Amino acid sequence: MPLLHSNIIGEGKPLIILHGFLGMSDNWKTLGNKYASAGFQVHLIDQRNHGKSFWSDIFTYEEMVNDLRAYLKHYKLSKVCFLGHSMGGKTAMKFACTYPEFTAKLIVADIAPKYYAPHHQNIMHALTTLALDKISSRKEADEALSEELTDIGIRQFLLKNLYWIEKGQLGFRFNLNVLSTKMEEIGDTINATDIFNGPTLFLKGDRSAYITPEDIPEIKRHFPLAEIKSIANAGHWLHAENPEQFYDESIKFLIS
Repeated sequence: MPLLHSNIIGEGKPLIILHGFLGMSDNWKTLGNKYASAGFQVHLIDQRNHGKSFWSDIFTYEEMVNDLRAYLKHYKLSKVCFLGHSMGGKTAMKFACTYPEFTAKLIVADIAPKYYAPHHQNIMHALTTLALDKISSRKEADEALSEELTDIGIRQFLLKNLYWIEKGQLGFRFNLNVLSTKMEEIGDTINATDIFNGPTLFLKGDRSAYITPEDIPEIKRHFPLAEIKSIANAGHWLHAENPEQFYDESIKFLIS
């Protein structure tokens, strides 16, 4: 099995950070440096079909958990803290329930242990219809995406994945061909019997609808020790929209 690509920062207790759908490890570099300064060895990971990690036609949470298990084995990591956002939060939840003996603490950012119906269709359509063979700059790509995606923040997030495959040819770091067919898998939930009895923190954006009051009983059923806290003035990308409070809440939990 190929090893996940990562950027390892700092020394100390291992903290693995998992990005969300269409993201990559670099999205977490600023916060990663802060956790490293607080005494953690931070592993910023690219999940399969994202960033600089390997591409695969198989894209399930079970396989992403297997990827993490192989990563821990390679680096000889045992009791690890996990922080996962959105899709990465689902991976982290599933890992903690499957391998509680390797999980010291779990932080889940703006995602609940439930099924989410596909809701990225407009983004995927904009990306799959983008004629990269006719585009020669990020500016041109942004202008083309803006016809369907009016939110500049979403466009900037997506365009961070754009890179030069070779001179004159732009491409995306994520595996668009596979991911565009895996909307059901991305929305999948953990198993009904999955439980993690360790310390768990759920952080939700107060402007996000990804975690609702109705989700709290299900969160508590799977994660009996879960604390649930809101990040002010933040939507789904809470770590980018209010990084100060996100860091404060998360580091307080990690060092307690």
